[in-house]
Amino acid sequence: MTHRFDFLVLGSGVAGLTFALKVADLGSVAIVTKKASAESNTNWAQGGVAAVVDPNDSLESHIEDTLIAGAGLCDPESVRIVVEEGPLRVQELIDLGARFSRDPDGDLSLGREGGHSAHRIVHAADATGREIERALLTATRRHPSIHIFEHHFAVELITEHHLGQTVTRQRPDISCFGAYVLDEEKDAVEVFLGRHVFLATGGSGQVYQHTTNPSVATGDGLAMAYRAKARIANMEFVQFHPTSLYHPQGESEGAAFLITEAVRGDGGRLFNLAGERFMAQYDEREELAPRDIVARAIDDQLKKRGDAHVWLDISHKPADEIVHHFPNIHERLLSLGIDMTKDPIPVVPAAHYQCGGVVTDEHARTNIAGLYACGEVSMTGLHGANRLASNSLLEAMVYAHRAALHMAAHPRAWTPQHDAVPGWDTSGTSRPDEWVLVKHNREELRRVMWDYVGIVRSDLRLERALRRTELLHRETEDFYKRTRVSMELGELRNLVTTAYLIIRSAQMRKESRGLHYTLDYPEPREAERHYTWM
Repeated sequence: MTHRFDFLVLGSGVAGLTFALKVADLGSVAIVTKKASAESNTNWAQGGVAAVVDPNDSLESHIEDTLIAGAGLCDPESVRIVVEEGPLRVQELIDLGARFSRDPDGDLSLGREGGHSAHRIVHAADATGREIERALLTATRRHPSIHIFEHHFAVELITEHHLGQTVTRQRPDISCFGAYVLDEEKDAVEVFLGRHVFLATGGSGQVYQHTTNPSVATGDGLAMAYRAKARIANMEFVQFHPTSLYHPQGESEGAAFLITEAVRGDGGRLFNLAGERFMAQYDEREELAPRDIVARAIDDQLKKRGDAHVWLDISHKPADEIVHHFPNIHERLLSLGIDMTKDPIPVVPAAHYQCGGVVTDEHARTNIAGLYACGEVSMTGLHGANRLASNSLLEAMVYAHRAALHMAAHPRAWTPQHDAVPGWDTSGTSRPDEWVLVKHNREELRRVMWDYVGIVRSDLRLERALRRTELLHRETEDFYKRTRVSMELGELRNLVTTAYLIIRSAQMRKESRGLHYTLDYPEPREAERHYTWM
């Protein structure tokens, strides 16, 4: 079966939904999402959106904070675009019905997080992502031009390769015509064609054994784009959130429960198990240092002392204030027997955000004609070597808006290639009878990445990770070629590809910078201050 839409959106987080709403009056829109439409990294985001809305704050201050966090690799133009256009995008969310926290006077209640020099985090208590997703989904479901396809898994982007033409990474004229998509309920792969294809599939945290990301974060868009010969950059920069809950029951859908940055921003203190505050040993900003510094500090404490976790304690603050600021975290911890108004919280770092991705320009365009990318799957240059807290939702909204403006000004016509796209070929494949192979390979990959390509790396660890990943790649591709496609198998392929991109990018960088820290090159080197291209 073939579906034709003017705009094909892959992903239902803030980037995909924002874009869909902005182009819905220009033509038909399909939103393809592999789970329910509310299941995305956006929905799990606790902290907020960084934006200059306080008259005592300044755009230049936000720009400077972002550049400092990015450790010399931010694209200054991208930073300026996002910071300057961000407040308008936040106001659009408010106009759409997003209910953000406010003070008694009715003004936005602004939080502060690590790396920020001012209170500028617009939030909805400690569940900002969920509130943004609610407002966007409510609006998209009301629009008659938007069609949401839940439980549909995008398998491959369609390019000239599927028309029998040779496609190479160096070829300048690759085009995207749509995607092959698995209807999970029908168990059939269908063709979704689009004049414009918008990639908004989120990140890849599930490539690691410990992550704050939901089960949907398997690097699908990144891997599909790479196979389609899109340019990829900076995949070595994986942000590990310093404070995920350490508890046997602290995981949901394979993701560790996140203790938001805002807890530290609101006065939370870190202690080792000996009761010693340790952040002053690593950075003068202490608990308000950027995430990469805090994560490495905790990792160093754990390795030196042999402890399983550290403590995050905010119990010195008034109890009613804690419950008011962090109602969802408080409720979740209480269900596990932890009262954060009285007790310290056991925390460890976990993989959180992918700073690299599919390279885009200022309009979210990739090097493949007709293909745009936005959100965590993309690499705009905003984050550089380390993402400043709460800049991610802002980036997604700004670039979704810019992509919509560009498509409106440069509409793409239907081409003869669209009509020549063949259906999905299942010849030579059969239904698998040993799913344990997929499960085992996925678990092994995640352990390898955690052990060898985590917060602290080395040449030896990366070499070992690459050898094991290449073996998993061969096994997975062999299984894929002779097996009917499924979401589980497709996710494994994408995770293996993502792991390869992270490892190879890390091997290319002969220095430590931002989120990439290696024992063999512990200092930044000016000669190595460049992007790593794949």
